[in-house]
Amino acid sequence: MQGNFSPPPGELYEMNKALVIGNGESRAWFNPRWHRMLDNSVVTWGCNAIYRDGYVNNLVAVDYAMQQEIYDSGYCLDNPEYGDTKVVHFANWSPLPADVADMMFMGYDIPEEFIHRSKNRTDQCIISGKDPLTLQERIEFAIEMNPNLDMKDLKQKMEKDVGVWITYVEPNDNVVSIDLSHTVGWSAGNTALYLACQGGAEKVYVLGFDLSSYNAPLNNMYKGTDNYLPSDAKGFSPVNWYNQMRAVFREFSLHGIKFYLVDSTAKFDEDNVSYITKNELCEELKIV
Repeated sequence: MQGNFSPPPGELYEMNKALVIGNGESRAWFNPRWHRMLDNSVVTWGCNAIYRDGYVNNLVAVDYAMQQEIYDSGYCLDNPEYGDTKVVHFANWSPLPADVADMMFMGYDIPEEFIHRSKNRTDQCIISGKDPLTLQERIEFAIEMNPNLDMKDLKQKMEKDVGVWITYVEPNDNVVSIDLSHTVGWSAGNTALYLACQGGAEKVYVLGFDLSSYNAPLNNMYKGTDNYLPSDAKGFSPVNWYNQMRAVFREFSLHGIKFYLVDSTAKFDEDNVSYITKNELCEELKIV
């Protein structure tokens, strides 16, 4: 299932509730493999490495390395281990003939350590990434523009996901390409939040969206693991996250969608945003 995807209301699921699961540490109690919802009107949305712990109805990833990891795991193919009601949403996912990947390196001197090929070659592939040859120039510019930031930390973050990712794909997978016309440059979590609203949810429950600060330790369930920053990395400025979430709340307030933030320290002065506890979430969605 490849191609652009803008989920029409009710086509994929007869639902009116969505649980959007971020990877902030406040959701450490929730694991999609251990927990289930007795309320069958709920559709789950998760992002990035949550697939390691179990399947969600909709998995969203926008980072090249994470997309390749997910695909190589087999999660994107029909597999009873991961359940039978799932869609995987990837950014910039347009398959090309595999020969294109071979030809693109002719006369283009990319060091081998920056080329990441997936496990099994097929007839089609996805090519994505950031040009490693301009990395140093971009780092120097970022340092010049942000002289007050920790230079080691800034360099570490900018070096993440630099290189070319060649992911070989199967013709009948469960991947759809995200229409980025509204969410270009957004995080996977907020992209999932937007797509859940597009999908027809009337009530959206938001778990694990921990908007920490730059000076606090990195807040992520999977820090220190493959394709994530090290455990001792600093956090990120929450400004972009706030702006993206606020944009979603305001756009979909016009559609009457209500949002429920679970155990959240982030505060939004929006009429369609409420705050609930973990226990209230479990009661509302019948999580056992």
